[in-house]
Amino acid sequence: VPLQASGGGLVQAGGSLRLSCQASGRTFSSYSVGWFRQAPGKGREFVAAISWSGSTSSTADSVKGRFTMSRDNAKNTVYLQMNSLKPEDTAVYYCARHASGSWYFEQGYDYWGQGTQVTVSS
Repeated sequence: VPLQASGGGLVQAGGSLRLSCQASGRTFSSYSVGWFRQAPGKGREFVAAISWSGSTSSTADSVKGRFTMSRDNAKNTVYLQMNSLKPEDTAVYYCARHASGSWYFEQGYDYWGQGTQVTVSS
């Protein structure tokens, strides 16, 4: 189930970006999907996740109220809308398919995209 993340780039603080994660395969719509990020010199951290139907989602406290996750199962794509971006949001963002356990830990995910760089300038 290859996952392709895209939409990253350079943006000024206060700006917005929308990341996309497209998967191949017909079973993608049966799984929850998460976004993680990794800043230079830091570990990978949970950002957001969404259930297979899109009816339930969760975001990290650090991005709550600014980031929103959605999905379009007809397109095998999930999105991360990022508003009011801050320099501390600078990181490589990864999407991943959730396999089991908690949404909040990367060990629960089995397939990962290649990552897309988000850089927020002050």
